[in-house]
Amino acid sequence: WCNQLMQQGLHGSIHKKTGLRIDPYFSAGKLVWLLENTAGLRELALQGHAAFGTIDSWLIWNLTQGAEHVIEASNASRTMLMNLQAQQWDEELLQLFNIPPAMLPKIISSDSYVADTATGLLGADIPITGILGDQQSALFGQSCFDAGTAKNTYGTGCFLLFNTGNQVQFSANQLLSTLAWQAQGQTVYALEGSVFMAGAIVQWLRDGLGIIQKSSEVEKLACQVQHTDGVVLVPAFTGLGAPHWDSEARALLCGMSRGTNKAHIARAALESIAFQVSDVLTAMQSDISSPLKELRVDGGASSNDMLMQFQADILNVPVLRPKLLESTAWGAAAMAGLKSGVFSSLDEIAASWQLERAFEPKMSADQRGYHLDLWQSALKRAKSDL
Repeated sequence: WCNQLMQQGLHGSIHKKTGLRIDPYFSAGKLVWLLENTAGLRELALQGHAAFGTIDSWLIWNLTQGAEHVIEASNASRTMLMNLQAQQWDEELLQLFNIPPAMLPKIISSDSYVADTATGLLGADIPITGILGDQQSALFGQSCFDAGTAKNTYGTGCFLLFNTGNQVQFSANQLLSTLAWQAQGQTVYALEGSVFMAGAIVQWLRDGLGIIQKSSEVEKLACQVQHTDGVVLVPAFTGLGAPHWDSEARALLCGMSRGTNKAHIARAALESIAFQVSDVLTAMQSDISSPLKELRVDGGASSNDMLMQFQADILNVPVLRPKLLESTAWGAAAMAGLKSGVFSSLDEIAASWQLERAFEPKMSADQRGYHLDLWQSALKRAKSDL
């Protein structure tokens, strides 16, 4: 379905409307597939008996026992159906994709008071006030409120978001433009680069190769060697995300010799996470004139000191790890607090951010160049256009 849209030359117009690339990653194609392949679904949708939404829509629907069918703006911006400038469903795209508008939720701001939870559902009627998309919430939770600030979340995948202020910044380097949040009457946008495989690589070392028993063992194993001895892992197990967007690329482990052992592979696996983030940031920097001064980090793998130091070295910018690593959960809570009066301003939220450790770049320019050249060489071999 995505390839058909590309062949029709619609990539440019869809990117301009939604800020997104045509890709199976987003909701639109999945919804089209369901409408075309589920018997009777289109008829139910036309009659107003089928509802579409993202996870926030589903949660609110259940928390209000069907009283509210809504979607928060940052989540709506990831469906490939919302016009980024207007923050409304794009009528031309709905017609193009043949999606019945009746099934779509109402788009609301991130700090909306939606409703109270249904009476009797919980121990009290609780107001629903803070809603954000996963990565946008982490950006908010990291107090990246000013244009030019950025965070990277190391979860199953990696998500680097760069605050571009109240202007939509379109990328010439295949990054996504997204709505970061709508709060206090202001709309804030961001550029995003998505890396599909981060913590998932460590899971592969554990479950696929069996070279570690627990994910937490990977750092100790990787630190048994000082370097990978030329071993590079390109973790394109599900293709490559930003800025390559090559869904047909496949994983590659190269540069091995008889001297290669599991420690080298573990270190190459961790380094591959940092290399992917470097690719995204390089693309971002060519889209945006202001250089990044620091990168705030969160998510499970950000607790890995070896990875964070290598990340700082490869990016050549300080990597700042806060005391609270669950930035996504905190971001939604802080947004609710802003709406309900727990916080009086963004400055008050920012004052609660606390640094746990700063990783300063230590690598020489020559070493950095050597590592990046090895990575780029391996990357070319993993891509599908060979």
